Amino acid sequence: MELLDTYIARRAFLAAGLRPSTVTLPSTSDDGGGGEARTIHYWAPPGEPRLPPLLLIHGFGPMATWQWRGQVGLFSRRFHVIVPDLLCFGASSSCCPSSQPPSESAQAAALLDALPALVGTTTVAARTRVAVAGTSYGGFVAYAMARAAGPARVGPVVISNSDLLKTAEDDSAFLERAGGGWTHPADVLMPLDARGARRLMELTFYRKQASAMLPDFVIRDTMKKLFSDKRKEKIELMNATTVGTDAFQLTPLPQDVLLIWGERDQIFPLDKAFAVKSCLGDNVRLEIIKKTGHVPQMEDPDRFNKIVLDFLLGSQGSPSNEHNH
Repeated sequence: MELLDTYIARRAFLAAGLRPSTVTLPSTSDDGGGGEARTIHYWAPPGEPRLPPLLLIHGFGPMATWQWRGQVGLFSRRFHVIVPDLLCFGASSSCCPSSQPPSESAQAAALLDALPALVGTTTVAARTRVAVAGTSYGGFVAYAMARAAGPARVGPVVISNSDLLKTAEDDSAFLERAGGGWTHPADVLMPLDARGARRLMELTFYRKQASAMLPDFVIRDTMKKLFSDKRKEKIELMNATTVGTDAFQLTPLPQDVLLIWGERDQIFPLDKAFAVKSCLGDNVRLEIIKKTGHVPQMEDPDRFNKIVLDFLLGSQGSPSNEHNH
């Protein structure tokens, strides 16, 4: 199952003209300039960009290619699409043992450091405004990027199914919805057995997934392959997220923002969408995609893609409009 999904996802990325590459991040004061260099693996079209850049940021799932495979083909016709693996995910660097695991703000800072290389190598490309879209945890990172860099560098912003007002009470409510005696969200979100995997699929998707019907041993082996890699680091990463703590304050963004939510999301329920919208400012548009759960870009890619493209192409400050002037 995992090999087939990986093959299908890679094929979609290759068909869209994207190729895998790696960028080395500049040294920071945190690493003292020594030790192993940190790298970000990403997919993007080779060569200088001829279209406005769009960064697609994955969530806490196993593969960026798996989460965005339904978008890259269409989006690549209008944008220079860049799909990175966040630190501690995929082929990007692990969290450095000598430093704390990155918060979503540190993930955003790493992407901003890498942006000139991700977008292109020329001075003009380095100054190019980048549209960003993030799903779930990736929405936390997209928000942090937009807030840190400001509208001159980042915007417009698409945030999908990301509860930027998440609290400890929300985590407890999520565990209650999950049932089964789990004690930490990571236990539900990174299962290692067939029972946990089936429950995660039920919570993530509104529609029944064919993979849930596979034999237990196939699901179990797949889960171990997907969620054993960097498992300890990812649990630390989840704990390092500042959203939901006193260290995080949700403030309005000056950029145009599209907030997308799956109507039947059981991980971040729909009522949170309205609360997040009310805190993000006047430039926010909320779109609810019916009969989808936590990953509407996977369950209804046609609807999701139309909403996102209409927003990006219609946004007054979009890099697409700047590119065309």
